[in-house]
Amino acid sequence: MSRAELARKVFPFLQWWPQVNKRTLRADLLAGFTGAVVVLPQGVAFAMIAGLPPIYGLYTAMVTPIIAGLFGSSMHLISGPNTAISIVIFAALSQIAEPGSVNYIHLALAITLMAGIFQFVLGLARMGSLINFVSHVVVVGFSAGAALLIAASQMKQVLGIEISGNAAFITTWLQLFQHLLEINPFVFLVAMGTLATAILVKKIFPRSPHFLVAMVVGSALGYWLGGEANGIHLIGELPGRLPPFSVPDVSFSNIRTLAPNSFAIAMLGLIQSIAIAKSISIRSQQMLDNNQELIGQGLSNIVGSFFSSYAGAGSFTRSGINFDSGAFSPLSAVFSSIILLLMVLLIAPLTAHLPIAAMAGIILLVAYNLIDFDQIKTVFRASKRQSIVLIVTFFSTLFFDLEFAVYFGVLTSLVFYLQRTSQPNVAVMAPNPDDPRRRFFNLEREDLKECPQLKIIRIDGSLFFGAINHISLEIERLTDDDDLHLLVIANGINFVDVAGSEWLTQQALRYRRNGGGLYISGLKWIAQDTLIKGGYKEIIGEENFFATKAEAIPAIFAKLDKSVCATCTARIFKECNFEKNGVA
Repeated sequence: MSRAELARKVFPFLQWWPQVNKRTLRADLLAGFTGAVVVLPQGVAFAMIAGLPPIYGLYTAMVTPIIAGLFGSSMHLISGPNTAISIVIFAALSQIAEPGSVNYIHLALAITLMAGIFQFVLGLARMGSLINFVSHVVVVGFSAGAALLIAASQMKQVLGIEISGNAAFITTWLQLFQHLLEINPFVFLVAMGTLATAILVKKIFPRSPHFLVAMVVGSALGYWLGGEANGIHLIGELPGRLPPFSVPDVSFSNIRTLAPNSFAIAMLGLIQSIAIAKSISIRSQQMLDNNQELIGQGLSNIVGSFFSSYAGAGSFTRSGINFDSGAFSPLSAVFSSIILLLMVLLIAPLTAHLPIAAMAGIILLVAYNLIDFDQIKTVFRASKRQSIVLIVTFFSTLFFDLEFAVYFGVLTSLVFYLQRTSQPNVAVMAPNPDDPRRRFFNLEREDLKECPQLKIIRIDGSLFFGAINHISLEIERLTDDDDLHLLVIANGINFVDVAGSEWLTQQALRYRRNGGGLYISGLKWIAQDTLIKGGYKEIIGEENFFATKAEAIPAIFAKLDKSVCATCTARIFKECNFEKNGVA
């Protein structure tokens, strides 16, 4: 590998940097400005969901996108504070520290560093393909469950009542109903007014910064309704400064406590980021490198944890807006971060007038947008198994620790996948003598005659240890004891392991002892690897393997009992043109 190639591998932004010019810089600058306006209210809202002071969401939106953009593979993915990651962080840390406290912040930065290390190591180990095994349905179910959790966590801010901050989902709603008579109407009006403004502005002006407009309206409404005097609490002024440097506390006790949750955060962030990057790459026609994306996401969280940023991931909203705004390269993420920093320095004093209820109203809309109703309808309509995966993930999110919700969903997906692959379709086949090409058909769908001496089956799936028992039972059900010859149409077999090789060998020896034989047609060379290296193909007999059915039938026909053929009325093969005396 040359130095130039090595440099491009270590610094992937060198691959697209030579294409940057005045035109692309202008496009990236415009997209960056749009992204900064969008992420300003989102960063505040997501930090509140995570149980952190609002400024930490903005720190994350300043640092994470730059590193993820420069060291990832996607040209348009925008990383930063993320709803699902925020709710996982809150669920993980609120049980061991008071949200918003100094200790809570330290734990959030520590769990971010650990999650980043997990992601970075997975990227270096080239484990990007593992993400493909996580069903998108798991993310859909998790997001829907997280939406309800977020809504439940914000209801006390929307209604202006006091309830336990760390209560379980059901307990939270029970407490809300118990305190319904204590609703503060002023707080409720601010929250609903902000929510309604965001919805209306989005509907009338789809490309406008509706969250930002809603925050301004919510602030004005809170002031008009009497502010603090009527229980409308304010967020307070954000510190207008650069993200401060800090070293995360990764002591042994923190590692032991936070490791399971940090791995769940790492996996969830990677799943979301790669899914978003792929969805945009379909529109941009860009090739992605999953391993490089893992490295980019890992580095962004590692570096971010040292600059007061909590765990981030790809954002579908901001990434979509970035692409639609005409962004050319990840420089749009760099520009967005710089512009956001300038905006924070300028408007920090104004946040002192922003009601907490107004942010709660915005967060309710964010939660609602997490529920992909169209995708959920499609899943329920298309697949019962995937529907079960979605339901299991959804309810696990509501009633179990969030990191286990992701694992339950993934585990359920894998169980159904293994169940499907361990039960490949086994069908009895026969040629249609009335068809000019004598094509083979499944006897369950076509009423055709069979050769009395040769049973033909097709296996649609891999021959591996998990499928052998099912295949054996199916062949036992579909064949008779007097079947002397068996032809396996193996075009649908892509993999044969040691167990599959041994099973084929045993079948070949059994048929041979009975005076017949086992024959295999259409088995790909790559699927014969274990058969050849293990010596199984030699035992079965090289002469019993055929490239096509057309080659196999004449060879097998020559081994049939011609006295039986002489009286047979099936006549399904071209070779069955016998005269009454049995001579061809």
